[in-house]
Amino acid sequence: MTWYRWDGEDLTLNLRVQPRARRDGFAEPIGDAVKVQLRAPPVDGRANASLIAFVAKAFGVPRAQVTLLSGEHSRSKRLRIQAPRALPDGIERD
Repeated sequence: MTWYRWDGEDLTLNLRVQPRARRDGFAEPIGDAVKVQLRAPPVDGRANASLIAFVAKAFGVPRAQVTLLSGEHSRSKRLRIQAPRALPDGIERD
């Protein structure tokens, strides 16, 4: 199983978030998710906001086009990106 799935023009990602990391960035796949490192702490939703901003920038879309589907209070999260304009390494279009 892969950590991303296309649904028409939208992309769904399964992520495993590591808050308080040294840098923001994608790391290695872990099972059916990919690890995302964030500098933000998991306090008052700051890590979630940082995750949405990081993913929006990586995929070339406004933050409003990135939706947290599940995992608001968990390290395991699912995000939907509406019509991504850029694809980071490791993601291919169907």
